[in-house]
Amino acid sequence: MQTNYHFRTIVISDVHLGTSGSKAREVTSFIKQYTCERLILNGDIIDGWQLKKYGSWKKKHTAFLRAILKTIEKTDTKVYYIRGNHDDFLDQVVPFTIGANFKIIKDLTIESKGKKFFVTHGDIFDLVTNKMTWLAHIGDLGYTFLLWLNKKYNHYRRSKGLSYYSLSQRVKNSFKAAVNYISDFEEQLSEVARSKNCQGIICGHIHQPAIKNINGIKYMNSGDWVENMSALVEDHEGNWEIIYYAIQRKYEEYDAHSESSDKYSREEESDMDFAYSHLFQLK
Repeated sequence: MQTNYHFRTIVISDVHLGTSGSKAREVTSFIKQYTCERLILNGDIIDGWQLKKYGSWKKKHTAFLRAILKTIEKTDTKVYYIRGNHDDFLDQVVPFTIGANFKIIKDLTIESKGKKFFVTHGDIFDLVTNKMTWLAHIGDLGYTFLLWLNKKYNHYRRSKGLSYYSLSQRVKNSFKAAVNYISDFEEQLSEVARSKNCQGIICGHIHQPAIKNINGIKYMNSGDWVENMSALVEDHEGNWEIIYYAIQRKYEEYDAHSESSDKYSREEESDMDFAYSHLFQLK
């Protein structure tokens, strides 16, 4: 199959399908817009944690998975799905190969411009440090909730004759700790790459897109599709950059495109496995 790809490699992580914050429409549009030889889904694509609690699976989430299958079928793209911490349910099946072009794995090593890059979601760092998990939960609640809580809490303190306590100051201190956590994360992941005899690391996990050199190791983070809507891309000369989804693109444009190009009815969507059965020959 002869295809003029836009990129050699695209890396996407932290889509968190199944949550209300997932920018599923945008990432689906992105996948349809750009072609590549190799697509790496670097963890937390499906948010199994939230789906077990109060998340919900919507049609737009299915549309993303369907777009991946169409990419394989139309452009012969090789897809590597690396498990993350939120989709750790994949631990039960990895390593697993579906057809010739889809692999579910824990990590990956690739070559680019004569250098080796270790690809991992990044949650291995949490296993080493085992800290700051409370901050992630606070972040999920949001700043608006903190303001509401601050008001209620200080009303209670006043009724007890206690002095004012600033939750906003606590947030600032937490933010400083978060900055330190990100710095520690980047340095530790760079050392992981070195221990693997690689010259670079490609990760996600912390929703912080970046390309930088850390102690002689090229550190690259693809960001996320909850806030940043970012991806790592490698051109055909081995040059890497971060690209962002065009935020000004309207939902109406995407929906119109989906209606004209998507021939699935509601019944056909439920039987999607039959439409792509030739791609799912298990190995």
